[in-house]
Amino acid sequence: MSALHLSFFSAFTLSGLGLAFHRTHLISALLCLESMMLSMYVALSMWPIQTQTASATLLPLLMLAFSACEAATGLALLVASTRTHGSDHLHNFNLLQC
Repeated sequence: MSALHLSFFSAFTLSGLGLAFHRTHLISALLCLESMMLSMYVALSMWPIQTQTASATLLPLLMLAFSACEAATGLALLVASTRTHGSDHLHNFNLLQC
């Protein structure tokens, strides 16, 4: 495993661990998800360069578009939950309540 692969894998793993262990605020969970998407985007962008193929250049653009949609949806949920519950603490949310 090269140093480049190790750095992408460690960035993705650290983001996943941050998502798993630091779930006090909604904004921190969203930032961990965004860093996971960013590490996947950079890895997919570097993959055609390392394999010297030009056929897989559409995949990073699609991932970037889905990442932008995910960020917009996450921020809309953050604003809506802050307005209704008063804060973005995840322990204040009761998912079973209508």
